[in-house]
Amino acid sequence: MAALGTLLVSALLFLYDRTRDYDPASYFENVSVLRQAKQLDARWELDAMKSKVGINNNYDPLVDPLNDLSALRQRMAEIIAAQGGDDKRALSSADAAYRSALDKKARLIENFKSHNAVLRNSLLFLPTAAADVRELAGQGAGGDPAARARVQAEVDRALLDTLVYVQAATADKSAEIDAELARLMTASKGLPADFANRVGIFVAHARTILREHETVNGLLGDIAAAPTAARIDDFNNILNGTRQRASVHAQKDQLYLLFFAGALIALLVYAAGRIIRSHAVINRVNAELKQANDRLEERVQQRTRELQEAQAELMTIARKAGMAEIATNVLHNVGNVLNSVNVSAGVLGAQVRASRSQGLSKAVGLLDAHRDDLGEFLTRDPGGRMLPDYLRKLAQTVSTERQGMLDEIANLTKSIDHIKDIVATQQLHAGASMLFETVQAGDLIDDALRICGDSLARHRVRVVKEFDDVPAPSLDKHRVLQILVNLISNAKHAMDGVPDRAHLITVRLQAAPDDKVRIQVVDNGEGIRAENLKRVFEHGFTTRANGHGFGLHSSILAAQEMGASLTAHSDGPGKGAVFTLDLPVNAGKETRVDPTADAKEAI
Repeated sequence: MAALGTLLVSALLFLYDRTRDYDPASYFENVSVLRQAKQLDARWELDAMKSKVGINNNYDPLVDPLNDLSALRQRMAEIIAAQGGDDKRALSSADAAYRSALDKKARLIENFKSHNAVLRNSLLFLPTAAADVRELAGQGAGGDPAARARVQAEVDRALLDTLVYVQAATADKSAEIDAELARLMTASKGLPADFANRVGIFVAHARTILREHETVNGLLGDIAAAPTAARIDDFNNILNGTRQRASVHAQKDQLYLLFFAGALIALLVYAAGRIIRSHAVINRVNAELKQANDRLEERVQQRTRELQEAQAELMTIARKAGMAEIATNVLHNVGNVLNSVNVSAGVLGAQVRASRSQGLSKAVGLLDAHRDDLGEFLTRDPGGRMLPDYLRKLAQTVSTERQGMLDEIANLTKSIDHIKDIVATQQLHAGASMLFETVQAGDLIDDALRICGDSLARHRVRVVKEFDDVPAPSLDKHRVLQILVNLISNAKHAMDGVPDRAHLITVRLQAAPDDKVRIQVVDNGEGIRAENLKRVFEHGFTTRANGHGFGLHSSILAAQEMGASLTAHSDGPGKGAVFTLDLPVNAGKETRVDPTADAKEAI
């Protein structure tokens, strides 16, 4: 029903919009424009005739209609633009024909103005020329007086005939006057030159009148025959046809409009009846829904209690899982450092077992054996004479061994301190703030390489350091150190799968945008698949058979706690990997990522 109603409303709107397109007032306005154009065209022809007979003293009346017609042509162009389809093409064709006829008529008017001006000038001057001849004849300018009198009479007759011809021109009359003028020119040849010249001027103007009068009459005929009015009628006929078709369509649209309006009213009445009938059904359904809602509310309350109990149980499980994760991370981090502890302890044991200090006991035994003759033993006995040099060299050797042991003990102490810091950091993780201090990032990298140094040496890994001058950042030294140890250890393991190439780790230190220090650990190991790049920092994710997936996860958590960022990039398997750690130079307030509020219980 809704679709049918929408269809009816759409049809009504469409038909109403179409009926609005039919505008009789616009049609009558267009017809008025065409009538004005036709009236101006007729007045133009009439003004040309008035100019010919001398009623108009100037040619302004022949100029003004053309300007007015040009303005009306702009209105006709607007009429064409308002049409569409075949009507527009037909009107455009009629307008082009009208424009051509109007241009031709304008050219004829211009020619008429030129020739009529010559005609009017000659007509005005012709009586003056005749008077000049009459004046010379009266003065007795020489020659035969009878001949002058005859010529004067011929001039007066030609003047009268010419003026009569102008009022009622015929071809025979024109030929007759032209013959008179020829006889007049012949008769004037025997007269004095001055008199003959005056007669020649008269004859020239009379002939000009004959010629221009015929030309002007021909131009007036062409002007009257110019089909401008017919072209306007063609334009008007096309508009009439357009109006008739539009009127027929408008009547049909009005009938359709009434039909669809009636259908819509019937549909509304039917819908109102349906609404009234369904009111009782709605009341009954509402009552049933209220009962169902009451029962549903009881069930929701019961389910809410069950969910609260389940949520409490899940929170307990989550806390235990968080404590297990933290404990796992602690053990992983401690395990990394214990590798260095074991190496240092092994080196110390080897140094003690191979110590040259045992030779001191033998030297003391020789001295005890020759206690009574010690002087003679040291000066005369070959073995005694060598004993002082031996003791001196032994002292140097023992001193060197002692310094090496002290260095290993220092390394061992630093590793043990680092283990203590790892444990202490995790113990404080639940609520204490981190300790930020200004540290040289290059020194931290060197400490991390030292902790991993023995392991790197065993795996034949060459380390290249590319350090730029960077500002000293404010950071939690032990967290950053643990991140670097994990990244270096991860890079070392990544190269175990590519035994066919030299193992190389490049550690870069450089400035980064946004006032940060960037540390990059680059390896040429087995690389990372594209689908694994987003998972390398997940807890428990690893691609190594004996890996646990704890190191990178704990590293990114530690970086986030300090407001730093840790990212990974690889061009694919076999193309190595780059891990980038961006540290803020001026660390702000601590940013915590707390897996569980009971972290201390995991330690």
